[in-house]
Amino acid sequence: MASRRDTLLQQLGITQWTLRRPAVLQGEVAVSLPADTKLLIVADVPPAEDDPLVTDVLRSLALSSQQVYRLTPEQVAMLPEDTRCNVWRLGLSEPLTLAGPQLSSPALAELYQDASAKRALWQQICENEQHFYPDHR
Repeated sequence: MASRRDTLLQQLGITQWTLRRPAVLQGEVAVSLPADTKLLIVADVPPAEDDPLVTDVLRSLALSSQQVYRLTPEQVAMLPEDTRCNVWRLGLSEPLTLAGPQLSSPALAELYQDASAKRALWQQICENEQHFYPDHR
């Protein structure tokens, strides 16, 4: 059902536009990744840079903390549409709209306590190793 305002604008021949990303006008800015980013860690509450489990995973992937970028799902929505990067979804069950392999695990607190979840994460890393180790033959 159209509002009175919508009807008047239509009668005047004024085209109305709908914003695809209204958050941009609310003070949020687009997020751009540094050129050397090799992994995005996406979580509702991104882990600390010095978290021991995250550090161990990064070490196993031969990544430095400078090659990792931590984001919330809301910030991911602000990335350019053609962004391609390896992603580790921490505690997020739904795939993101980013191109590239996506690892999925429970939230960090649960991952610490669940050996089978750690094993499943490691299996995902092994299945996608060609993306993490492109020079490895």
